[in-house]
Amino acid sequence: MGNKTKTCLIVASLALNVAFIATWISHASPSHTRPEETVSPETEHTVWCPLHRELDVTDEQWTLIEPRLRQFQSNVGELSQRTSGMRTQVIEMIAAEEPDREAIRAKQDEILATKRRIQDLVAEHLLDEKQDLSAEQQTKLFEMLRSRTSSAHGPPLSGRTRNGLPAVLQNPDENLK
Repeated sequence: MGNKTKTCLIVASLALNVAFIATWISHASPSHTRPEETVSPETEHTVWCPLHRELDVTDEQWTLIEPRLRQFQSNVGELSQRTSGMRTQVIEMIAAEEPDREAIRAKQDEILATKRRIQDLVAEHLLDEKQDLSAEQQTKLFEMLRSRTSSAHGPPLSGRTRNGLPAVLQNPDENLK
């Protein structure tokens, strides 16, 4: 196997692992409790994310975490859509009467660069979020991440989609309708 092929496989493997972590972190599916059902009159913020509910974040922590989480979901969602579009382009390029191998490779490189950007966003998100969590919450978060990424039976990468996005990358308010 060529050196270039091995590099591509390693990068693809890393991208899938990071995408898995990103999906798990941003997991908020319709099967979870709706925020309006858990909000009491005295509670201003509702933790709609199952991961953060499991970490038992406080309202103060959630006030810091939620805006970043929403931005993270938005950014990853946009990049995921872009990657999906580029994959479609690669398929079309391959299906052409006379495929341009150089153009196909260039588009594959573009896909890998986009996946790398997703990896960067995941790392930055985790580093930022880590600052808002207690030592105990950090330990629990990273234990859960290690457990889920090493298990073949981790959380599903939901096949549910709306508007071309997996449920976990959609607006949580829309997911909970």
